[in-house]
Amino acid sequence: MSKEIVAALDALETERGIKAEVLIDAIETALEKAYEENYNDATNVEVNFDRKKGSIKVFQIKTVVSDDEVEDHNVQVSLEDAHQVHKDYELGDQIKYEVTPSDFGRLAAGKAKQIIIQKVREAERMKVYDEFKDEIDEIITGEVAYQDARYLYVTLPGGKEAALRTQDQMPNENYRNGDLIKVLLTEVEQESKRGPQIFVSRTAPNLVKRLFESEVPEVQDGTVEIKAIAREAGDRSKVAVVSYNENLDAVGTMIGQRGARVQTVISELSGENLDIIQWSEDPTEFIVNALRTTDKAEVLEVIFDPSNDRGVTVLVPDDQLSLFIGKRGQNARLAAKLTNFSIDIKPESQREVVYEDMEARAEGVVSAGVPDDDVDETGRVDISFEDVDLD
Repeated sequence: MSKEIVAALDALETERGIKAEVLIDAIETALEKAYEENYNDATNVEVNFDRKKGSIKVFQIKTVVSDDEVEDHNVQVSLEDAHQVHKDYELGDQIKYEVTPSDFGRLAAGKAKQIIIQKVREAERMKVYDEFKDEIDEIITGEVAYQDARYLYVTLPGGKEAALRTQDQMPNENYRNGDLIKVLLTEVEQESKRGPQIFVSRTAPNLVKRLFESEVPEVQDGTVEIKAIAREAGDRSKVAVVSYNENLDAVGTMIGQRGARVQTVISELSGENLDIIQWSEDPTEFIVNALRTTDKAEVLEVIFDPSNDRGVTVLVPDDQLSLFIGKRGQNARLAAKLTNFSIDIKPESQREVVYEDMEARAEGVVSAGVPDDDVDETGRVDISFEDVDLD
């Protein structure tokens, strides 16, 4: 039995890189507990595993006390009895007495097997964690493997499996075994005892960002920056970009000649629509850009809510209201996510009602303590764009 354990330890050290000393320490600790649980006189014991000889021995450790102070023979030994072992023992010394039971081998073998399996699993999990922890938020190409009731499993390069949760799967995609897909690595669990350890996504907004980085050199080198992404995966995304080169158009750069660059990303996302938006530090301009879907779309006015620094009402022509709101409210919803403003879109015909509502809100703010100097003759509060945090 012991020789088999030694062989297993040697193999694990060679093939898996798991130090034998680590395993031996764990086995000795487990055997000490097992001895204490299974033998009545188990007190203050120590288990030694001799790797060279392949032997396991149990020792009971006793402290040398004066002859008249012995209270517990399991943990104490009289000085007289200690001198029978060796004449040099003194009070306070500790003596190890071997107490290895004749039937201890079977128990030891079982416990050693359990420890080895446990440590191998821990080592494998740590190896996976170390291998992928620096790949979080990066794109990896994997092969669809299989699916169970909870996850879709993707085989990554090197043979490791990653899991796609239901919310990380594109609603417009059907996955078949053997399909190659690009996924964003979102999570690597270090303490995963059961189930998958690596989680990936096809719906994360940063998947869009990483795809553009791989397709547009100007994004990769920082000349063009993706400032924000609002995504409803599988349907539509809005991407706000800015150029740090005054001679380079950020939107045009992202789209590419004849739309080649953006079409490549769209194809990778199975036809998901992408709106490329010019980012601006001016909140009014940014909100207008985020809402416009065509060059003919016209925003008449952006009115900031005096009672909510992240709230705006946008006035648009009556005949363009549905265009700005979008199908099932999607355009307005994505614009709100992109700009981090609560956007209320109203037709121009309701301008008077909107202003009356704003005046009422302004009066409420004034009564709450806003200085009169900040209120104009209509009762509206002057909100400075410089005070609006877009980050």
